[in-house]
Amino acid sequence: MAKLYFNYSTMNAGKSTVLLQAAHNYVERGMRPYLMTALLDNRAGSARIASRIGIGQEADTFAPDEDLFAKLETRLSCGPCACVFVDEAQFLSEDQVWQLARAVDDLKVPVMCFGLRVDFRGKLFPGSATLLALADEMREVRTICFCGKKATMVVRRDADGVPLKDGAQVQIGGNETYVSLCRKHWRETVGE
Repeated sequence: MAKLYFNYSTMNAGKSTVLLQAAHNYVERGMRPYLMTALLDNRAGSARIASRIGIGQEADTFAPDEDLFAKLETRLSCGPCACVFVDEAQFLSEDQVWQLARAVDDLKVPVMCFGLRVDFRGKLFPGSATLLALADEMREVRTICFCGKKATMVVRRDADGVPLKDGAQVQIGGNETYVSLCRKHWRETVGE
């Protein structure tokens, strides 16, 4: 039975590693997964999903206004697909999450989304909010704060290391820009 899954966390928890391992498991069993990532995130290179631990794989991309139901329908017409994997799912629009849910329901293909839950201001991303509402199953990929508690928040820092409280919701970056913290240390860091 096909389901819509949402695997969420904060930065640097290993979401892409989990995605790549799960996709590899399908390949080992002779099945074909279909991998997608956000067009705007090219930190690992264009059309590529990569993990900080050094593994990666080529992937198709999705653009902000692209119809993902149509994209998956086209992909499925080219041959079997055991599972769809979506990295950087926080960048999905509300409509795109509904399109993925429709693909699960009507095309009978499982869709596993991996992404951030909240931004550096503690606000839900639109894609993540819709996934939290529509997903059949949700799993938290955990990482820790420097204090050892579970990290649930992320701080964005400028080039000088100063924590930011305002700015665009989307700014592509990695360890040089973002730090995952527990809620208490996030509040202390941003002065909340």
